[in-house]
Amino acid sequence: MESKFPLIVCLLIFCVTHEVSSRLIVNRSHVADSFRSLVSGVGSELARGFPRPRELLRQSKQLFIGLPERAVFGTIHQLCSAYISSDRLNPQISPEIEQMSFQLRTPCSSESFPIEEAEKILESPNFDVNKKLVLFVGGWTSTIESNSIAYLAKAYNCRGDYNFLALNASYFIDTLYSWSAFNTEEMGRFVAIGLEKLNDAIPLENIHLVGFSLGAHIVGSAGRYFQEMTGLRLPRITGLDPANPCFNEGEYLSGLQRGDADFVDVIHTNPGGLGKKEHIGDIDFYAGGFSNVKPGCSLFRCSHQRAWRYYGESIYPGHEEDFMATRCNSLRKVHNGMCSRQPIPMGFATPSSEKGIYVVPVKSKSPFGGNANPDDDIFISECGLCTSK
Repeated sequence: MESKFPLIVCLLIFCVTHEVSSRLIVNRSHVADSFRSLVSGVGSELARGFPRPRELLRQSKQLFIGLPERAVFGTIHQLCSAYISSDRLNPQISPEIEQMSFQLRTPCSSESFPIEEAEKILESPNFDVNKKLVLFVGGWTSTIESNSIAYLAKAYNCRGDYNFLALNASYFIDTLYSWSAFNTEEMGRFVAIGLEKLNDAIPLENIHLVGFSLGAHIVGSAGRYFQEMTGLRLPRITGLDPANPCFNEGEYLSGLQRGDADFVDVIHTNPGGLGKKEHIGDIDFYAGGFSNVKPGCSLFRCSHQRAWRYYGESIYPGHEEDFMATRCNSLRKVHNGMCSRQPIPMGFATPSSEKGIYVVPVKSKSPFGGNANPDDDIFISECGLCTSK
């Protein structure tokens, strides 16, 4: 029993620490199946590589009273890596394309279209083929009613020159984190199938994929599969704090990376915690610097979610330059005038010609941009909302 006990504690920590929404739907059979899969796939080899039971118990107690989260996430990362190396990748809930759909959101309507029939979107009176298209994919435990989707839909609808689509795949990413992570590659393939059905009617240069957390890895996979299917490469993919646990470059779950689109821009808000800290895009922005807790936050999940909040702010007309970024390796050097390159905007208006690592000043409350007018908070306005009676 000694060799299995650390896994039990790890699994409990795994479920608790990754709750990035207000609820977590995990039934007892899911937990039991996941535990059996982990034990059969890893066995005694894992026991040698993980902390002893007393150490894990001490970590879990620290977690519950709000002490360091980084060590806990490191343990989760180790657990996933060992599971992957065991070659026993058996998610109990596997993606099925017929249960996934694209939802088209306008200020006054929402319509869902099965991915297998994505071309029917073109027949909707609410879809304008002359507008650009953005497809957003949310993170772990997200549903089609998640705040991140509503937040970005409002921002893009405020602009008015975009068709906003959201991926509805909640059954496959609203489960245990490990299963959801192992599903990202296949879910990306399904997204690519849907995009291929739209490609003849929508100019390629008008398509932009945006993903948050696990969703960032899904859109990365979609970009790779789209290129494989069509021989064409998407123009832009934006990753919003791509998920860190379970994703290691060069391994089975390598996730979003340079080359998945012509231009890959990444916004990091919880580097080394729930989000990756590595430079994985053509351009990587470290909002609030390299610290993993952002101003106004005390926990990783708050900092993690800042990614879509920052990006959403930058979408609104007149707010494209709220987040001005400087190519530098610390905010302190920027404030001391030690990095003098011309700042560029992070987010919606990021120029695709720029490369490298940038740091960005942020504020503790909305509007979050370091360059934003504190008296101009667009989020409380009706812009992008339905105003018809």
